[in-house]
Amino acid sequence: MADAAALQAASLEALREKARVLRKHIITMTTAARSGHPSSSLSAVEILVALYFGGILRHDPERPTWPERDRFILSKGHAAPALYAALAEAGYFPVEELATLRRIGSRLEGHPILGKLPGVEASTGSLGQGLSIGVGHALAGKLDSLPYHVFVMTGDGEVDEGQVWEAALSASKYRLDNLTCIVDHNGYQQTGSTRDVMPLSPLPDKWRAFGWHTLEVDGHDLAAVLSTLAAARAFPGQPVAIIAYTRKGKGVSFVESDYAYHGKALSPEEADRALEELGWK
Repeated sequence: MADAAALQAASLEALREKARVLRKHIITMTTAARSGHPSSSLSAVEILVALYFGGILRHDPERPTWPERDRFILSKGHAAPALYAALAEAGYFPVEELATLRRIGSRLEGHPILGKLPGVEASTGSLGQGLSIGVGHALAGKLDSLPYHVFVMTGDGEVDEGQVWEAALSASKYRLDNLTCIVDHNGYQQTGSTRDVMPLSPLPDKWRAFGWHTLEVDGHDLAAVLSTLAAARAFPGQPVAIIAYTRKGKGVSFVESDYAYHGKALSPEEADRALEELGWK
């Protein structure tokens, strides 16, 4: 038991280090591009680390169109820097390519584009559409008797969109137990707090009322995120919603405290400060 506990601790430490690496990439690439959404990307890091590096997502960078692969759809497409960082670190394309974010001719556009980059499963960023795409993938898996699981990440501001709830009803009707929706509940959207713009509470109860098995988790506690994602993909008979409580700008104190960084890259001076807080300076 001691050896198993030590192994688990070492694994979690490696995943935490991977999260630190992803945060570095997010800060560096958005600052170089002088545009992007750093804070929305930073809040999603632990979830992406758990999926791509924690053994949750069945995927193969050497076979990005493998029919039996699990699918991850980033519905909150403005957080593309987080997805690109994860894909690069997982081996889908060279890490050096991250420096081309948002440049003319780059494969790393401001929002993910299907067919541009291996590992991207859907064109997203027009908010509210990703869960509908995920329902389509999940239905196709059922019809084709393929054993893959579909994970969709939405933003909490994004669930203001009515299409999200139309998709939620459809997933429940068809009992899509191969579908998990992760709500990155960081409390803020572009113009202010979700509480002020459009109150969400009680968000877990809303998903339950739409027929989803609903779980809640601290979205920055890697051990908890791993166990919750594992439970979600194994739950029979219903789609699963995970409300992941996160912090916008997680890891960088002055970004956490200012929602205005939603769509604003850090200056070079701010980036240096952020990287110092993250232990890179």
